[in-house]
Amino acid sequence: MGGFTSLYMVMGGYKSMAMIDVLFGMIMIVGVCILLWFTIHEGDGISQITAKLSAINPQLTEAVGPPGLWKLFCLVFLTSVAPFGMPQLVQKFYAIKDKRAVRIGTVASTCLAILIGGIAYFVGATTRLFLSPETTPGAFKDGKPMFDNLMPELLANVVPESLSVLMLLLVLSASMSTLAALVLISSSAVVKDGYAGFVNKDASDRRLTLLMRCASVLFIVVSVVLAAGKFETIVAILSISWGAIGSVFLGPFIWGLFTNWATRLGAIASAIIGLATCLTLYVMGFSSPEAGTIGMIVSLVVNPLVSLLGKRSTASIAMGR
Repeated sequence: MGGFTSLYMVMGGYKSMAMIDVLFGMIMIVGVCILLWFTIHEGDGISQITAKLSAINPQLTEAVGPPGLWKLFCLVFLTSVAPFGMPQLVQKFYAIKDKRAVRIGTVASTCLAILIGGIAYFVGATTRLFLSPETTPGAFKDGKPMFDNLMPELLANVVPESLSVLMLLLVLSASMSTLAALVLISSSAVVKDGYAGFVNKDASDRRLTLLMRCASVLFIVVSVVLAAGKFETIVAILSISWGAIGSVFLGPFIWGLFTNWATRLGAIASAIIGLATCLTLYVMGFSSPEAGTIGMIVSLVVNPLVSLLGKRSTASIAMGR
C-alpha cells in the first residue's frame, strides 16, 4: 500500500490522487453493497436478524442499544461532524471545476455517505449474530465483546475467503485514499507554508515540486514504519487525533465559512481551547469519542463568543475615545 501510494503520489501528485479516488470510491460502493447482501443472506433476512439479536441481548434491538445514548451520540458526532474540519478532506474541494460540479457533488457525496455510513453501522450492529466467545475468542474478553476487534474477526473467520479478498480491497482503498490525502496536505504544509513561506520565499515552482515529492515519500515511509510497529500504537494515535484535529479546525472553519463576523481572535481562541479541552478530557480517562466530541462542541461555542465579545470591546474602546 505504501509503495503504490508513493508511486502515484510522486508521479502524478494531486491530479492522480483525485482520479484514483474515483476508482477507490467505486470499489468501496461495490464492496459495501456485497457486504450488506452477505449479512442479510447469512442472517436469513432482517426479521430473523432482529429476532436472533434480541435473543442474545434484548438491548441490541432497541432504538438506542448499549452503551447508551450519550456514547452513541459521541460516536456519531465524531465520525459525522469532525470531517467538516479535517484539512485532508477540505483540500479535496480544490478538485471542483465549477458550480455545476458543486451541485452534482452535493447529491453524489450525500448518497455515498448514507450508503457507506448506513451499511457500516448496520453490519457492525449485526456482528454479534455471527461471533461468540466460543467460535471467535479473539473478539471477546471475559465474555464481553471488544468492539475494535469485532469487524476484523468477522472478516477473518466468518466471511468466505473469496469475499474477504474484496473486503481487503475495500479496506485498502479507504486506507490509501486517506493516506494520500494526509500525505498531500502534510507535504504541502511543510514545503509551501513552511519552506516557501519562511525559509526561501523566492523558491521556484520546480524546486517546490521536487521538495513536495521528497516530502511525500518521507511521510509515506514514516507511515509504513508506524504500521510495522505495534498495532496499539496506531489505534492510540488514531483514536485521539481524529477528535483533536476536529477540535482545532471545526470552530474556525465552520464559523469562518458561513459568517462574515467571525474574527481572527475567535478562531485562534476556539482552536486552542477546543484542543486543550479534548486532550485534557482524554488524559482524565474519557473515551476518545467523548473527548473529541466535547472538544469540538467547545470549539464551536468559543469562536462566536470570543468574536462577538472582541468586537464589542473594540467598539466600546472606540466610543470611549
